[in-house]
Amino acid sequence: MKRLIELGILACMAATAAAHPVTHQKLSVMQKADRLGPGQFAWEPEAASTGPLFLVIDLTRQRVLLYRGGVPIAASTISSGSKGRETPTGVFTILQKEVVHRSGTYDDAPMPYMQRLTAKGVAMHAGNLPGYAASHGCIRLPRAFAKLLYGVTEVGTPVMITDDEQARMASERARKATEYQSAVEELALRKAELQAEAERALADFDRAKAAHEEILRQHDAKMAKYNSQVASK
Repeated sequence: MKRLIELGILACMAATAAAHPVTHQKLSVMQKADRLGPGQFAWEPEAASTGPLFLVIDLTRQRVLLYRGGVPIAASTISSGSKGRETPTGVFTILQKEVVHRSGTYDDAPMPYMQRLTAKGVAMHAGNLPGYAASHGCIRLPRAFAKLLYGVTEVGTPVMITDDEQARMASERARKATEYQSAVEELALRKAELQAEAERALADFDRAKAAHEEILRQHDAKMAKYNSQVASK
């Protein structure tokens, strides 16, 4: 019943939501992913500028998340394979890319920004998103998102297609990897700060030592002069 209610809500949202990026300024990509309506997506490549790309497609939630270096940088709603034509799960790589492509299996159907994942024709491409699984097995994406995604991926980019539990575990691993990387970077920064402080302290000590030695030298010179004057009298 809960699932039917959720599908009903999504269907209502589909009637009013346009295919455009969602821009809740203070939310993370993961938080925005939970708020997306059919055809909506979040695209924030500035969240991570370097690192390998990795896609996670969650069939249960009908979402795709794009990671760079373990950091989520984009999310989108999808429409995967319907009952009897389910999208396969597993880890795949992008095998082929074509901006303009038509299906060789289903009545020459258009598949814009096609990115093939299996030899049997399962692919990611722009298409209709009703708010639930409705394709023949492919992963349909909002057209604008499909174009953006096509522009950053390459043949060989890994794609994990999962159910809800698998996606949760993958997201958890990505979160832990991000936290570990942040901890490593913070440790390196702190180490550099401590090293700089130690170098400054050592430089201050050397200057104080040199000043002290100069004072002693001047004192010794004055004493030598005084002793010389006393001895001459």
